[in-house]
Amino acid sequence: MPDHTASEEDAPAPELPVTLDMPGKVADYLRTTGMEPAQRAVLDQGATVRRGQGYTLRVSAVPVVHRQLLARCPLLDGGQGLPAVPAQRKDRRE
Repeated sequence: MPDHTASEEDAPAPELPVTLDMPGKVADYLRTTGMEPAQRAVLDQGATVRRGQGYTLRVSAVPVVHRQLLARCPLLDGGQGLPAVPAQRKDRRE
């Protein structure tokens, strides 16, 4: 058995999926952009939670996919010299 544990220690630990509540405006924006199949699958499998006037999309994925989705939202943060509307800044922070 010692031979088996040595090879397992060298392997990187798999990233566990995390759950994120994404504002509906962000989810709608991401659906209009060209996404990779893994990112689109995450959005398609998300659970819609109604919140007042809008909704929240609860998605579960590994942190790498969450970072990729977040990287696609620079316009919501007022990037590229554009001012951000306060609600859009909140969407980006969440």
